[in-house]
Amino acid sequence: MKVIISYPPLKTDKGCPTLGQNRQFQYFKEPTYIYPMVPASCATLLKSKGHEVLWNDCISEGLNWGDFINFIMRNNPDLIAFETKTPVVKQHWSIVDQLKSIKPKVKCVLFGDHVTALPEESFQNSKVDFVLCGGDYDFLLANLCENLENNSKDFEPGIWYRDNDRLKNNGEFKLDHKLDSLPFIDRDLTKWKTYAYKNGNYKRLPGTYIMSGRDCWWGKCSFCSWPTLYPAFRNRSVGNVLDEIGELITRYGVKEIMDDTGTFPVGDWLRNFCRGLIERGYNKKVAIDCNMRFGALSREDYRLMKQAGFRLLLFGLESANQETLDRISKNVTVGQITESCKLAREEGLFPHITIMFGYPWEDYDDALNTLNLGKWLLRKGYAYTMQATIVIPYPGSKIFQECKQNGWLKTLDWDRYDMKEPVMTVPFPEEKLMHLVQDIYRIAFNPEFLFNRFISIRDFYDLAYFFRAGLKVSGHIFDFSSKNNSN
Repeated sequence: MKVIISYPPLKTDKGCPTLGQNRQFQYFKEPTYIYPMVPASCATLLKSKGHEVLWNDCISEGLNWGDFINFIMRNNPDLIAFETKTPVVKQHWSIVDQLKSIKPKVKCVLFGDHVTALPEESFQNSKVDFVLCGGDYDFLLANLCENLENNSKDFEPGIWYRDNDRLKNNGEFKLDHKLDSLPFIDRDLTKWKTYAYKNGNYKRLPGTYIMSGRDCWWGKCSFCSWPTLYPAFRNRSVGNVLDEIGELITRYGVKEIMDDTGTFPVGDWLRNFCRGLIERGYNKKVAIDCNMRFGALSREDYRLMKQAGFRLLLFGLESANQETLDRISKNVTVGQITESCKLAREEGLFPHITIMFGYPWEDYDDALNTLNLGKWLLRKGYAYTMQATIVIPYPGSKIFQECKQNGWLKTLDWDRYDMKEPVMTVPFPEEKLMHLVQDIYRIAFNPEFLFNRFISIRDFYDLAYFFRAGLKVSGHIFDFSSKNNSN
């Protein structure tokens, strides 16, 4: 079959949509491109099974609607698959319908956390042919294509489809696929260089992504939509991940790697992985970044990670209020937040913290506590960089159900779930909420913060990194401005 994995152009004046491989959708003034790991794995797996596969990311490549349609008409695919998310699913429904009107025989497929939570909705609102549920849509799409070629409907569980006028599936999706069985991603097929430079995580360029596991071994945070995709955690073997890193170094010349596992594996897996990086000499050739949880590591773990070439650790701070941390099932204490940041920095690593504002039960003083803790960690140099967002209750997340039960949702218009405004009620003026998000980004202009960053400069990479970060900070302040978010 001829298959296109596509991110079609989106009609918007809000900025660059961060859609692919992203747990929290935002529009950014300064584009940020995350390499979409599972869709890239999907393309590679299909190619390995003999299908003709084309990669078409109109967002990262800057292609318009005319370019997209010309690409489709020129290549005449049998099947087109899109990753979708709540704020753009309505646009994707419209795109599916337009494609079906132009090419009635083409099969259209949607996958992602939104359609996993609400699979029937997309069939009711568009002419989509298939919806893939769960996060293993690389395996599922391969199974779907095999069945279509054989004119069979022996689909794996998790594939929804139309059978005349009825919707069918073969049961709840299963996460029983062996991750080590997947071929290493064909980076050329999936145009990896398109994503290698415009990403705020990278200090050394070019950079790229890997995933050692799917997805988070904690997996209970109520605000996160990805437990919808991955209710059970699996990880690849240490040797398998190390071999992929070796290929990225030697074949592609990658200088920095972000592992996008929801939370990086810890314990013996982590220690064996670090020792493997050191034994193979990869720690001298590439920097490693990853997502981590507060309180999960000891000082000895941080020290070993530094020796192994780790650089940036992304921590979800989310709130400085213990009641909120307990309520969203973070399983951390405020004390662990500060302690973990300090330990990581003392061992030469660089914590990146993510902060959220707009919980329905937090008043302004509660939100101010979070702002002040974040600014203090950044000012003192315990946290190196940060990202602030508005809490968005995506369908499938536990907080979405809580909102429905308590009447906290302001709207079910999915277009408005794009972080340009709160969609949950908050007990203080929304304008003050937006100012909180802006305010924490202004820490970049604080003299103490700037001094600590200045004394951390070691080489040209640091200078270039700070320049790129400055552009993104300015962009984020604009992203959350009240004027820019007005309807």
